[in-house]
Amino acid sequence: MKNLNRANAGYNEKLPIKVIQFGEGNFLRAFVDYIIDKLNKEADFNAGVAVIQPLPNGLINMLNDQDGLYNLFLRGIKNGTEAEEIHTISCIEEALNPYEDYNRYLALATGEELQFLISNTTEAGISFDENDTLEGVPHNSFPAKVTALLYKRFNHFEGASDMGLTIIPCELINHNADTLKKIILQYADLWELGDAFKSWVETANSFHNTLVDRIVPGYPKDDIDAYQSQLEFKDNLIVSAETFLLWVIEGDEKLKAKIPFDQIDENVLVVKDMQPYRTRKVRILNGAHTTMVPFSILFGNETVKETVDHEFTGTFVRNAVFQEINPTLDLSEDELNEFANAVFDRFRNPFIKHQLSSIALNTVSKFKVRVLPSLLAFQEKYNRLPEHLTFALACLIRFYRGDWQGRKLPVQDDAAVVAVFEEVWKTNNYQEIARNILGEQSFWDQDLNEIEGLTDEISRALELLEEHGVESAFNQFAAQYSKA
Repeated sequence: MKNLNRANAGYNEKLPIKVIQFGEGNFLRAFVDYIIDKLNKEADFNAGVAVIQPLPNGLINMLNDQDGLYNLFLRGIKNGTEAEEIHTISCIEEALNPYEDYNRYLALATGEELQFLISNTTEAGISFDENDTLEGVPHNSFPAKVTALLYKRFNHFEGASDMGLTIIPCELINHNADTLKKIILQYADLWELGDAFKSWVETANSFHNTLVDRIVPGYPKDDIDAYQSQLEFKDNLIVSAETFLLWVIEGDEKLKAKIPFDQIDENVLVVKDMQPYRTRKVRILNGAHTTMVPFSILFGNETVKETVDHEFTGTFVRNAVFQEINPTLDLSEDELNEFANAVFDRFRNPFIKHQLSSIALNTVSKFKVRVLPSLLAFQEKYNRLPEHLTFALACLIRFYRGDWQGRKLPVQDDAAVVAVFEEVWKTNNYQEIARNILGEQSFWDQDLNEIEGLTDEISRALELLEEHGVESAFNQFAAQYSKA
């Protein structure tokens, strides 16, 4: 089998560098580069990508060995049926390591056709390092590298207002573009780059907050022969990902005119305010995960797919989402239901084995952010507690005891959190256990005993769990709600 490269595969067209991309990892190649490639092929976007390796070690050499080409396998559930697609991604025209060729990196700033800067340098990437200098070769932090690049472009084009960049970071932090811009301006002050440059950063460049969502397992090393057998050329950079994709970008008509997202059939939304979509993802997708983990592990399931496929646990999680989480959100019912149904398709993906134990890390803090707001919003809106989310909280408290019916549970959390539960579980008084955990303000930032009825309901659920097991306990617990 011949190696994958442009000569062997017949990719001879040269695209102008319109995009600088910080990051060469699996996610960007399965997400952003996939979208750019589709825009090129279906919307005549005509954009080449220059990929920058943000850390000293990475995949740049492997990318260059294949002339920027690689294959993306999309596998998942679409509209209830299994779907598989293979795409050869060809938009990457250049890949470089600034730690080895910094001048070549800076030279990208002088490109007249350059328009966009996109990144995913992990949540820790958008940070300020006061030890970075303008002359850094290269700089320690990603924002410092961007500042130096922008300053080079500002000087080369003499501050031309039409030579700014559209900057779209994809790091998984809220207000990612706002944060990046703030740090760039910090470097401008630290390096004394002048008010004219700062003004150009603010007015000639546009910064767009984003929300990204796609599960990307990456290189399928355990099944590589099966993947490779479907290809004509040997590919050392195969990427596997789920079929689902969501990219929400804060922007306006100007951004829509720059990038013809409307000409491709992908779930890319350009919106004025992405926060409702972020809340939707956190409450529905992440909230469903966190709701199911202790509950489903106690029941005996091992994976997310097992959970949603089982008649009892699957119904429980669906009801928690559709009956208790969705009604507390501000988006339209149709939009919320469509997103939630897509989430359950993702949970059923037979190509991804998502262990419940692997998402059990720091469940208390996750519950506070992802589930508790829905529980409290439901109680405030309907003046009663949501039975599924309340029972899930009881399961969390029981889960943190650390053992269940003779087996050790995969509790993973800070030692201080675990210690609180160890102390509380020294008694068998469920009312006392409920009161102490709900009152632990270091967990919840409030005293949950003040929520009407919650302490009694958690106590009741804990006692039912101990006496009857998960399924029977919930059925008895919920029966009282049906009578109300």
